[in-house]
This record gives sequence, structure tokens and C-alpha cells, in this order.
Amino acid sequence: MVFGEGESIKIFSLKPFFLSLIFLLSSCNAGEIKQGYKPGAEVLIEKQINSITGRNVGLVTNHTGRLSDGTHLADKLHELKAVNLVALFGPEHGIRGDADAGEKVKSSVDEKTGVKIFSLYGSDYKPTATMLKGVDLLIYDIQDIGARFYTYISTLYYLLEAAAENNIEVVILDRINPLSGNYISGPVLEKEFKSFVGIAEIPVAHGMTTGELAMLFAGEFLGEKGKKLKLSVIKAEGLSREMYFDSTENEWVATSPNIPKFETALVYPGICLFEGINISEGRGTYNPFLTIGAPFIDGEKLAHEIKKYNLSGFDIKPVKFTPKSIKGMSSEPKLKGTECGGLEITVLSAKDFDPVVTGIALIKAINTLYPKDLKFNDKWFDKLSGTSTLRKQILAGDSIEKIVSSWQPKLSAFKELRKKYLLY
Repeated sequence: MVFGEGESIKIFSLKPFFLSLIFLLSSCNAGEIKQGYKPGAEVLIEKQINSITGRNVGLVTNHTGRLSDGTHLADKLHELKAVNLVALFGPEHGIRGDADAGEKVKSSVDEKTGVKIFSLYGSDYKPTATMLKGVDLLIYDIQDIGARFYTYISTLYYLLEAAAENNIEVVILDRINPLSGNYISGPVLEKEFKSFVGIAEIPVAHGMTTGELAMLFAGEFLGEKGKKLKLSVIKAEGLSREMYFDSTENEWVATSPNIPKFETALVYPGICLFEGINISEGRGTYNPFLTIGAPFIDGEKLAHEIKKYNLSGFDIKPVKFTPKSIKGMSSEPKLKGTECGGLEITVLSAKDFDPVVTGIALIKAINTLYPKDLKFNDKWFDKLSGTSTLRKQILAGDSIEKIVSSWQPKLSAFKELRKKYLLY
């Protein structure tokens, strides 16, 4: 090879290149490369703030409604002189997320902003006309976790209904469904089991973002009110249906006191069903929903039994634990002060793990081993599952395959229904 006069000869070593390539390939094999995504709240502040300037804003949010620098959206909007933040509306656990599960939250004044907080988890679940007086725009920004019985989406439902009744515009700031936009599982709610832990006829795991759910509620479940509602969604950027939360670069914010990490959110759609039986779902431990047990359970035997189902994506180990009061998480957990035998769950692969089926399989395994000890709170379990059929199937000893196949027709119909509301 001939180089022109004055040209330097550059020698490149291929060794660093191959080492980098090997590292990259090994990283891809170990787990997918992390992706950044920008929630709707960030998009609003950075690019669309002019759309709400001069408006009297009512903000429905909690501690998850924060920007990438950690700033609470309420604090940010309060700082902006062009935006008039006139009211805050808080769901279960409150605006700052410090109330226990099921604890009634009182209306108050936010210490940081001085703005009036109206509780939507106290005497009222739905905003009243008095609460909405002076509000001409409602903004909703709360991180959901993809499960029907997580009450934030029930708050969303009632918000949309109230907005339609009072002729108030609604803007949803969209966020990722941590379980991905493709994971759909479990029975579809039957109308007679509608409650605040089952607000509409959707499956246990719905596979939709909050913005998509809002459009579904308005288009399918709110009737004439939904048709008159002025609703818009500020989409998240860089989000795809395939993304689980652990595939993003974003930091997990505990969505409620007992969902401290993504792995907890991942098991929640199945293990939450334990709230309807006399088995601890792990409240009162630092590993809620990833720990289950009761005084009469032998963890070794249960581990052996559940392995017969050949489920994938997770590992289990026998444990003993004693639920206790934990400040900021659970003051009065089930089986408080009682030693329990049980299992600790570790999710190995989000994509290979089916939380709903796993939760049901665990209950079924417990029923197989301890049929005289396992007790159902029939009414509550049926509300959570959205049907009485699941409980009856477990007690009848139906196979997992039969149970799962029984909900497929309605699940298929839901998948078809949701298509026209998908944003990603």
C-alpha cells in the first residue's frame, strides 16, 4: 500500500475491537440492552406546556407523578407562573404516597404547594361538583402496574365520569405499563362483581397503558358520558408494546408502600389473589408479594408440589417468616406475629413469567396439600378475580390447563376490543 507524501501510517489493533464485540454479545445474551423512554409528564413540561398555560388546572396524581430529576409534577406546575394549579386530587395512599393500603385518606392542604388536596380514597371515590369548582382542565399522571384490581385505574374511571358530567377537559400523561403492553391474562370481570377493585369488564392483567385505558373506558364503558368527554393523551416517547419496565433505563418509584420494586409489581397480578385467602401475601415483610405462607404450610412440600406444574420464568425457595408491623409499609398485616412457613419467589425472566397463572397455581397447590386448612373469603376473592368461577374451579380440583382455557373466549374478545385504543 502506497501512502502520499506527508501522510502518516495508522496501525489499528483489532484486539480491543473484538473484546468490545464479545462484551456486547455477552451483554445481549445476559439480558436486553436498556432503553430510555420519556413519560408523558416530561413531554408536557418540555414540549407542550403552552397547551395548559392560562388554564385552571386540577391535578390527579401521587408520589409517582414525578419528573426525571425527581421533582413532583405538582411542585413543578406550582412553580410555573403561566399555569394556575388550583386543586390536587389524591388516590389510595395519598398525594405523597405515605398511607397504608386500604387506609382512608382525608382531604387536606398540600404542605409543599399550599394547594387544596381532595381525597379520592376517603368518603368519596369520585370527584364531586364542589371539588371541581373552578377547574377547567384535569390532568392525570399516576404510574399504573397493569393489574385490574390496582385502584389507581378505578380512580381514573371515576375521574373521567365526573369530568364528563361537569364538562371539564381531561389530559392523560401516559406512562409505561410495567408488565409490557402485550401481557394479558386472567378472567375478564363479570358485571355482577364490579367494585373499586374491579371497575370495568377487563381481564386481571390488561396489557394497556393508562392513556389507552382512559380511551377504552370512555369509548366502551361510560356510554353517553364517554361520547361527550373531551379527552386527550400526551404519549410517552420511546415506548413500545414489548417493553417491560426492567428493559428501560428509568428508575423504579415504589408505586405504593408494598410495591417497592419492579419485581414486586411483576408478581402482583397473581399474588394479590392471596388477599382473598387465609395465606399471607407477604405484607409485614420487606419482600411483600414475593413471599407467601401460613402457619400450616411446609415450604419444602409446597415447593415440591408447585414444581409439578412446570411453570417458567421464576425460582422458589422454602422460607419461614413472621409478619410484623413495618412503618410506611403495613401496620396490621395478615397473620401478624405468627410464624409462617412458605415460599419466596424470585423472577428470573419477566418475558417467560406468567404472574396470574403462577398465583393461581400456588393457591391450587396449597389446596391440594392442605384442603382442610385453606380458607377463602368468598366475597373478597371473587371481587379480586372478577368471577366466582375461579374459586369454584380451584376447590373442584380443576387442572391449570382447564382453568386457563375457560377464560380464553372472553379474553380473546377483549384483545379484539382493545385494538382500536392502542397508542403504541
